[in-house]
Amino acid sequence: MRRLVLGMLILLLAGYLLTGVVQVRPGERAVVRRFGRVLKEKPEPGLWIGLPWGMDRVDRVAVDQVRSVVVGYQDDDAGGDAMPAGQLLTGDHNLVNVRVKINYRVRNDEVEDYVVQVDRVDGLVARAVETVMAQWVASRTIDDVLLNGKIELRPELLGQTQEYLNDYRLGVQVIDVSVGLIAPPDEVKSAFDEVAEQQTRIVTLRFGAEQAAASKQSDARAEQYKIEQETAAYVLNRKLLAQREAERFMERLRQYQIGRDKNPHYLRQIWEEERGKLFATLKANRQIGLLDHHLGPDGLDLTIAPPLPKK
Repeated sequence: MRRLVLGMLILLLAGYLLTGVVQVRPGERAVVRRFGRVLKEKPEPGLWIGLPWGMDRVDRVAVDQVRSVVVGYQDDDAGGDAMPAGQLLTGDHNLVNVRVKINYRVRNDEVEDYVVQVDRVDGLVARAVETVMAQWVASRTIDDVLLNGKIELRPELLGQTQEYLNDYRLGVQVIDVSVGLIAPPDEVKSAFDEVAEQQTRIVTLRFGAEQAAASKQSDARAEQYKIEQETAAYVLNRKLLAQREAERFMERLRQYQIGRDKNPHYLRQIWEEERGKLFATLKANRQIGLLDHHLGPDGLDLTIAPPLPKK
């Protein structure tokens, strides 16, 4: 009997001592509190051997686990007399329902802070998110909140929520925020939908007008470029013609200076040649013609009456 009791005591003692052996799984960090005081050593994945239960308390924390908290308006909160959670007041005194989901995980080097306040973490995270949401919504108009909220609120929550949590020393890191709902209360939703529809129509019309204006500006620039190119080509052509005329004149002058010493009538010869060219051009343009039809029995009759004006 004594041996049986002794054996049972030994087994109980062995079992008690084994309570000091803890298996830390991969992705976990452990926090050891010995007689209530947190040890500096943070056991990593593997076997941890410490003092038995009552002396050591080992809390294992999955640091690679993503934890989530949904904050804000919930559909089952509507209908009461009190303002539901997540129903916030905008800067122009309108109500809007907001709901977000925040994801966080425990920091490796601050596991002990998380373990000490683990029962309060989700609540404090939710309060920090609500504070940031309320401040952001209160600083904007209802139109700005509804139109831009899902884009602009997310980075605001990522930055400012982490600042609040750092002050709380919770040992957590915000890794993502998703804005699930930004909408007016159900009682006025139809009116807001109608306003949103009209605003969308205005944006569409404005976009169409801007596109038309851009197209006209593009056409005008193309026409301007065409005119500038044609003008430049015309100027260049006239300049080249003037240069050739000047070169021909200088060559003719040179020939005249050479020929006048040999032929005293050289200048008259030039005059006759130029006059012949002029008359040929005028005749080709029907500006002059033969005078045979003006000859009569009394000689040449050049009396020409001006034509009557057309009615």
